[in-house]
Amino acid sequence: MNKALSMIFALAAVAGFSAAASAQDAKAGEKKAAMCIGCHGIPGYQASFPEIHKVPMISGQSGKYIVAALNAYKKGERKHPTMRGIAASLTDQDMADLGAFYETHGGPAKNADAPAPTPPAQVAELLKKGNCASCHGENLNKPIDPSYPKLAGQHADYLYVALKAYQTENNSQVGRANAIMAGMAKPFSHAELKLLANYIASLPGDLKTVPESRFR
Repeated sequence: MNKALSMIFALAAVAGFSAAASAQDAKAGEKKAAMCIGCHGIPGYQASFPEIHKVPMISGQSGKYIVAALNAYKKGERKHPTMRGIAASLTDQDMADLGAFYETHGGPAKNADAPAPTPPAQVAELLKKGNCASCHGENLNKPIDPSYPKLAGQHADYLYVALKAYQTENNSQVGRANAIMAGMAKPFSHAELKLLANYIASLPGDLKTVPESRFR
């Protein structure tokens, strides 16, 4: 009986330790985010590759999507020299910690539940053609799978560059290898992608840039 009780207490202690360790992921991610804040912690910061655009807002994004994106950069499925160099230096645990941190970074969005603006007729047709909500969910802010990104409110110029990347083939420096997204993006003209990006950027959502000092 005493042996059985000892086993129960030991298992409880292990479970408690595991829960505590899991709860520390976001805190660990905060420390590891120093490499991220030089771009993603500055409101309005612009990148110049492959063209000038604002870097994406990642605070409030799903942690599992952040992990999926970092893995895609690490494997070269998303071609971006800077991001691949950063992702290549990360372990699976690093990625999980960063995802946990950014998922709750900055707290809940203030306008995420605001009514979405009605799309113009042309944009409504494009959204239907791309079947965007089937993966990215209601108002493009509630993906059906947490490894898919929230899109609502994201910078329009970043969305435009990302969508064009799915159309790009046989380029060693630019492109994104995702069969589903490639199939969605390729039938659209650049002008149509820009219309989509501008509308999606106008939607209320969870994404934000939380100002961070470059020095910690």
